Amino acid sequence: MIWEVFRQEREGQPFQHGGSLEAPNLEFAEAYAVEFYGRRAESVALWVVPREAIREIDEPYVADVFDRDYRRVDGYSLKVKLREARDRASAKSAVALSAEEPDAKASRE
Repeated sequence: MIWEVFRQEREGQPFQHGGSLEAPNLEFAEAYAVEFYGRRAESVALWVVPREAIREIDEPYVADVFDRDYRRVDGYSLKVKLREARDRASAKSAVALSAEEPDAKASRE
């Protein structure tokens, strides 16, 4: 029987397909998976799944209504937002400096 092994390299990372192995049952598949993908501490977690349990979707069609720009990296222009944030920060610092100037003059006198 063929088994598929998915491994997680570090805590919090997604699982990735590590490879396939042949074993007569789940007990042997788990032992082989630990031996192949866990003995050098290269994985923190393993999933072992019979190949028959994995289903392939031939046509992964998603309706246009779900095709939103915010799902893509180029959907938002960060340049505009960064420019606006810098303008606000410089305006606040200018106001803060102008508010400090009368105090500085009074303390010198």
